[in-house]
Amino acid sequence: MNIDLLRRLSEARGVPGQEDAIRAIVADELRDLCDLSVDAMGNLICHKKATKGKGSPRVMLAAHMDEIGFVVKYVDDKGFLRIHTLGGFDFRQLASQRVTVNTANGPIPGLLMLSVKPKHMLSAGEDGGAKGIDDFFVDIGMSGDDAKNAVQIGDMVTMDRKFQEMGDLVTGKAMDDRLAVFVMIEAVKAMKDHECDVYAVATVQEEIGLRGATASGSALKPDVVVALDVTLANDIPGLAEHLHVTKLGGGTAIKILDSSLICHPLLVKHFRDVAAKYEIPNQMELLPAGGTDAGGIQRQNGGIPAFTLSIPTRYIHTVNETCHKTDIQASIDLLARYLEHAHEGKYEYPAP
Repeated sequence: MNIDLLRRLSEARGVPGQEDAIRAIVADELRDLCDLSVDAMGNLICHKKATKGKGSPRVMLAAHMDEIGFVVKYVDDKGFLRIHTLGGFDFRQLASQRVTVNTANGPIPGLLMLSVKPKHMLSAGEDGGAKGIDDFFVDIGMSGDDAKNAVQIGDMVTMDRKFQEMGDLVTGKAMDDRLAVFVMIEAVKAMKDHECDVYAVATVQEEIGLRGATASGSALKPDVVVALDVTLANDIPGLAEHLHVTKLGGGTAIKILDSSLICHPLLVKHFRDVAAKYEIPNQMELLPAGGTDAGGIQRQNGGIPAFTLSIPTRYIHTVNETCHKTDIQASIDLLARYLEHAHEGKYEYPAP
């Protein structure tokens, strides 16, 4: 497994609308295998033509490049920054994190802190917790004048956390969805002869409403779409088994539904059949909340058969998103094998 590539993807910085660094990594990895283009929104489209047959069906893969983060909305006279959220952070997880402010002249380290009394000064009954993003500020260690000269409104602020391996697990920031971008890259490399035309799209702005994928799906008009994303693995102390959704080490996750789409049942069956044929470890996923790019593409052009292949991940939307190497490899294997058999899929509903 190309751990160095996964590390670079995880540690790269790119909030919705500012995915340039990730797009460059993906392009470098796939330029020798695909025809590359970038659309008006910033989606990177990697077209890998069929090696045999007529290039049918047209299969779109979608994995989003953006990570949840912030942009600067105000710099005060003392040099402290106020920020605006891009994506769904759990405020319980944010206090006392280190961040990077990404400016035109380079990155600036900062501290994400709460505007509350320290513990030593709390009265009985005061919790001192965060109610929302306006309870936070970023300290970059500069005076007001220096901060205003260095930082512009709209500059990207990302969490500062290094990728690391822990036994059979890998952990880091932005595994949602850089892990799926990694799976897409490695599956496109691993697939053998295929009759379908593949459009592997590294999408933008998923975390603020599936925006890039929806636009790209409308333009490409695929016959089939397969989104790639992480999903909850709640196999941790304190949660009942029926709340786990998936488990680390159980294999790639074949999605049935989430809050953005109900996966096409014949696509679900096709993926299950391919997994059984090649003995690829897998588990079924029903996600009660949260969506993926497939939900945005599914409703384009009169409707497109849509499905999401998921990688089980603990601690989603924190700086410690954690995955199992077995599940990552199973996701790569199942996607590559599916693409080799995509031309065999029959996804039409019977005529009345």
